[in-house]
This record gives sequence, C-alpha cells and structure tokens, in this order.
Amino acid sequence: MRLLGRYIFREILTSSLLGTFLATFVIFLQKVDKLFEVLLGAGNPSAKTVLTLLAYSLPPVLPQTIPFGVLVGILIGLGRMSSDGEIVAMRAAGVSSRKVILPVLLFAGMGALLAGAASLRMSPYCLREATNITYDLARRQVTSEIKPRSFVEDFPNMILYVGDVRTGTPTRWNNVFLADVTPPEERRQGLGAKADGPLVTVAEWAVAMPDPDHNRVQLSMHHRATHEMGKDGKAHDSEMLISDQALDAKPPEQNKLVSRAMNTRALMNYQGPDWIDVQVELHSRFALPLACIMLAMVGIPLGIATRKGGKGAGYVNAVFLAFFGYYLTSISLLNLAKKRSPFHLLGMNFPPMPIPMAVWLPDVAFFLAGLVFLYRMESPGDRDLVGTVAGWFDRLTARFRSRAAKPAVERPRFYGFRLPLLPQIIDTYVLSNFVFFLCVVLASFVSMILVYHFFELMGDMFQRNISLMTMFKYLFFLAPEEIYEMLPLSVLVAVLVNFGVLSKQNEVTAFRACGVSLHRLAAPILIGALLLAGGLFAFNYYYVPAANLRQQKLYDLIKGRTTQTYLCPGCKWIRGYEGRIYYYKYFDTQENVMDDVSVFELEPSTFRLTRQIQAKRARWSKGMRTWIFENGWSSDFKGAGRLPWAPFEATTFRELTEPPDYFLTEAVQDKQMNFLQLSDYIRGLEQRGYDTVRLQVQYHLKFAAPLFALIMAMIAAPFGFRVGNRGRMTGIGVSLAIAIAYRGIGTLFEKIGDLNQLLPPIAAWSPDLVFGLAGLYMLMRMRS
Repeated sequence: MRLLGRYIFREILTSSLLGTFLATFVIFLQKVDKLFEVLLGAGNPSAKTVLTLLAYSLPPVLPQTIPFGVLVGILIGLGRMSSDGEIVAMRAAGVSSRKVILPVLLFAGMGALLAGAASLRMSPYCLREATNITYDLARRQVTSEIKPRSFVEDFPNMILYVGDVRTGTPTRWNNVFLADVTPPEERRQGLGAKADGPLVTVAEWAVAMPDPDHNRVQLSMHHRATHEMGKDGKAHDSEMLISDQALDAKPPEQNKLVSRAMNTRALMNYQGPDWIDVQVELHSRFALPLACIMLAMVGIPLGIATRKGGKGAGYVNAVFLAFFGYYLTSISLLNLAKKRSPFHLLGMNFPPMPIPMAVWLPDVAFFLAGLVFLYRMESPGDRDLVGTVAGWFDRLTARFRSRAAKPAVERPRFYGFRLPLLPQIIDTYVLSNFVFFLCVVLASFVSMILVYHFFELMGDMFQRNISLMTMFKYLFFLAPEEIYEMLPLSVLVAVLVNFGVLSKQNEVTAFRACGVSLHRLAAPILIGALLLAGGLFAFNYYYVPAANLRQQKLYDLIKGRTTQTYLCPGCKWIRGYEGRIYYYKYFDTQENVMDDVSVFELEPSTFRLTRQIQAKRARWSKGMRTWIFENGWSSDFKGAGRLPWAPFEATTFRELTEPPDYFLTEAVQDKQMNFLQLSDYIRGLEQRGYDTVRLQVQYHLKFAAPLFALIMAMIAAPFGFRVGNRGRMTGIGVSLAIAIAYRGIGTLFEKIGDLNQLLPPIAAWSPDLVFGLAGLYMLMRMRS
C-alpha cells in the first residue's frame, strides 16, 4: 500500500475503533438488565464466571456495531481531511479524490470480514455458551430469594408463605405456611384421594438449607402442624416439635436455542416450523457484514464533501445514515416481512414481502446510491449531487438569515434569546446559551427515539390497518416519558457543549481575565439544573403517569393485544385482614363469585390454625356486606386439636369483610402512577401478600431520578471547561462515557434492589450518592 493509502488507513482506524466501541456499549447496556438479574440472583458467582458471561455477551452485538464504526471512521477521517484542505491540496497537485476510494473500500472490506466472522461463527457459539452458563447459574440458586409476606409458587404443587426471613447461615424463616395443592388423587401423602382441599402445614419457624445438587431446599420445621380434611368429614391432623421436609424446586427452564444460536449450516438445512425467523437470521448474517462496504460507498463522497463541521459533523452524519437510513429501514421491512400478510399503503394492497427482499433491500439501496455518488464525485461543484444538496440548504438558511438580519446594528450571538432570571448579564448570557443547547439536544434525543418506535411499529400498523393519527397519538403520549428519561442526559450534553463552546472561543479566558471565576460561571447552570430537577419531579407527578396510561392503551391497540384490566383473578392465594389466607380456583369478576374457596385463619404469633373454611362457592352480598358460603364446612381449632366440623348449605361469617375489589387489584404499572398513588398501591399489594420490593425501588426512584439533572450538571461543568480546546469529538466521547457509566451503575443498583439484596431506598439513591460525590469533588478541585 502506498503512502496515501497508509495515511488514510491511520486516519480512519482510530475513529472507527472509537465508534464501534461506543456503539457496542450503548447497545450492550440496553440488554444488560437480564444479565444483571442472572448474575445477582446466582448468589456469589466466581469472577471468572462473571467475566466469561460478559465476554460472551459482546460478540452478538458486533455485526450491528462494526458497520457503524466503519462509517464513523470514514466520515470523520475524510471529513477532517476535507475541512483541513487536504483534499483540495490533493486535487491541486493533480491527484484525483477517487484515489481515496480503494484504500477506504479495502478498510471497509476488512471490517466486513470481522463482522462476518462475528456474525457467522462467534455470535452463535457465544449465545450457546452464554445460555449454558445462565442455565447452570439458575440451577444453583435453589433457595431463590424467598421474600417475606408474599406467596411463593416456585415449588411444584406447593404454595409457600413466610412471615419473616432472617438471612444468615443458616437462613431462618418465621411463621411458615405451606400448602400442598396437588390434586387429591395424585397426592402421595396424607389422605390421598380421600382428601377435601389442600394439605396445610404450618410452623412457628423453620431453618432453610439449600441443596443445589438435588435442586431442593431442606427445611427443619419447629412447632410444626399438618392439617387435612377428608371428604367424609374425618380430619387427619398431626403435630411435631421438630420435623424435616424437603421442598423440590422447579427445574430451571433452559432457554430454547433460537435461530440466533444455531450454526449457519444448520440454518441452511432447517425445515422446521420457525422457518421465518430462521430465514431472517440466515440472510441477516450475510447482509449485516456487507453493510460495511455499502455504507462506505455512500460515506466516501459525503466525507469528502464535508468542508465544515469537522469531526462533530462526521459523527452526526454517521448516526443519521446508519440509524435512520439503514437500521430503521431494515427494521421496518423485516416487520412487514415477518407478518406474512398483505399490507395496505396509499390506497393499494400489496402482497407479503419476501424475506430475502426485506433483508437485502437496504444493502441494495445503499449500493446503488453509493455508485451514483462515487461516479459524480469528481463532477464540478454545481453538478456534484452531495454538494448541490448541501448548497441548497446553505442558500435556504442564508435566505432566512438575511430576512432576520438588520445590517445597521451588529448584535451578539443568540440576540433576542435572553432569560432575565438572574440580575447579572453574565448569568443571563450563560444560562440562555445553556437553555438553547438543552432544547436542541433534548429535541434531538426524543425525536430519534420516537422515529425508532414509529419504524418498529410500522409492520403492525400496516397489518392491522392502524391509522396514522393513532400512531401519532401514541408517539405524542410516549414523548413525556422519553423527555423525563432523557432530560438528565440532555443536561449533561448541553453543559459540555455550552462550556466547551465558551472555552473554544476563548470567552472563558476573557471572563477569568476580568476576575470571574469558573465557579461563578457554573453557578447559573447549577441553579438552572436544580430548577429543572424540581420541574422534572412535578412533571412526573402531574403529567407523565396519565400520559403513560394513554400510550399503553394505544400500544396495546397497535399490537392487537387485549388491554389488561386486572392483576389478580389468576392469583389464587390472597392474604386478607387479621392474618387470614384465601384460596380459590376461579373468581367470576362479573358476578363476584369464588369457586372452590378455602379460608385459613391463623394466630399471628404462633401461626397456628384457628379456623378453616371450605366451600364449593362463595357469593358476595352487597346488602349484608359479607360473603355467603355455599355447600361446605367449617372447623375450629383449639390448640393443636381440631373441633368437630360443621357442614353447611349456606352460611355467612360476619368477620370476613374483604370485598370483591380486595381480590381484584387493577393492573397498573409503576410508570402510570405518581408517588402517592404508587405508595397506596404498594400498601394494598403488601396487605394481600404480594412481593412489592421492585415497586418500592421504583417508588424511591421517583424522588431520586429527577435529582440526576443537577448531578449531571455538577459532573459536566468541570469537564466542559477542560474539553473545550480538544475538539468536539472529545466532548462527545466524554458525554457517552459518563452516560454509559450512569446507565450501567443505575441499572446495577436497581437490579440489586429488585432482588432484595439492598434496601429499596439504598438501591434507588446509591447512584445519586456515587455520582453526586464525584461531581462535588470535581467542582471543588476545579481550578478557577
């Protein structure tokens, strides 16, 4: 390779590696939730296991990120050469700009080979190995986090309820309720087929020892009593001071090796029922690596034509081409092809799109566009397509600028955009620029996310004839949640850009020369970020939950799903008032009737049964405000002994006052409630015996998350003053690095809290504490 080729290679390589690295971690962090759940739920996995699982998680992402990295390197490298006049110098020396095509395409070919190796060999192997490791970790966590005051159904045909869990070695469970709900004819212990209702075991406390080799938990139960009633009215009760019992856990489900984990040769020979997914995966394994070359063909003339903007413009162009031009188009076409049904567009019906066409059409389109651009690359500027489009935009913006400008008066930058919130001119100037950049960045982020969702749902829109108005309503009500999520990150980028621009133009030096310190310059930004944090909290309290409820209903409509109304009709075990436990096989929500219902009344301190009620049917009476039990029996207990049973045809128990609504809790997501509504919702679920740890974490996050707007400003301000003279790519790199750390640490602590390994307040506030202390330290160390 000649000197020019080696020079271009070096110019492209660094930016390509950086672009691939950042894109890989951005996509990886979107999928890291399940990985954290597996690792944190596995107890104490070895460092080797953790690193191995993390390493196996990266190669499946590379086929998507390597083409993006190649495009980033080409646009930034050639854009830098063009903006510095090197391309003009080449042409002046008689060297055609087409000389860059061969080395760039050679570089893109090498990227295609790497992406092909990752797509054809590495990804299937890593997915299979990661699945095996995940299965092994799941098999070892037999003790699975047993949470207090909730019903656990992780053991086949057994329902476990524990009043209190004291962790340690060994683990102690207080107030244990265990019900064997195996059908009587299949029951191997107790009365067997003669039993009427479940076999109930209660214990004052028990020691739980995990037995992962046999996939079970060994219990040593103290003050244990078992109760079972026969169909003939004869009870089978027993009591023991100490008794051992084994709880066999469900075998962990090994994820089916889907098409992504199959070898390429197996995909070619596959004839099974999932042939659509297999065909998509097979063609994608070849189409994605070749996207390196297709994107490079478009990127070469675009990079050479970029005479302004430098590296920042190159990165923006890469995001636009790869994200909007290639990936979103590919997603839309694949969604259409997977539906395998005709779709309606522009008043015409179209047949189902073939899988190969949907996969290869973006590559073909970029290849043809690249050929046209490369052919016209050496045409005069007026005939250059890329230059023509760029010139058209320049003339358009210049026309608007000329209309708005008044040549008689020279006005400063951002004239007319001032926020008179602070008395000092400098404060107003800095804060106004910050608000301007914040609005631009936030609008860009939210727009990209909304466009992505639009293209992702396009296949469902065509299949179910969903109107564009419905889609726009969904995106409109989705926007508040995205604004809430992206505002802290937008504050980070806006602060970096604002102070970076001030440093780049030597305005910071001028302020310091006039005696204005960096802390004083940062003060209005920090005050503004604090106000934004308060506004974000109010926004999430008053508007976001209602908008999320609307967008969820519209999403269900677009997806063709039945909107879920209730959470608990399928939840057959409910904890009632005063230590009662209800069990039923079916609940009729229209008639307010429970079938095959059992009621167990327990003494709170010893957890002994005080009464058991069994009935074929229980009907709610509005006038009497109680349940009418039909065709059943009741039995009271005195100590460990059972008093004679009392059969009945219809009777009431006045103390059973739980209304039907108590059993029918509306299924509302945490994002669809403000903190007051979520607090009431958590209390209600806890009363019924449901696990609310995850909801408690989300409750505290409603207070902790808005504060991140201020914390991001505290972290970004010192970096903004430092990266100003190091170029825009430095600012972009710093922003992405901080965002990755924020996302990773936040998700890690959230999952630790969900698994009850940290108290919910600590899990929610720990990221704020970590980043807040880091930001405070950097602010104090900032040389002003």
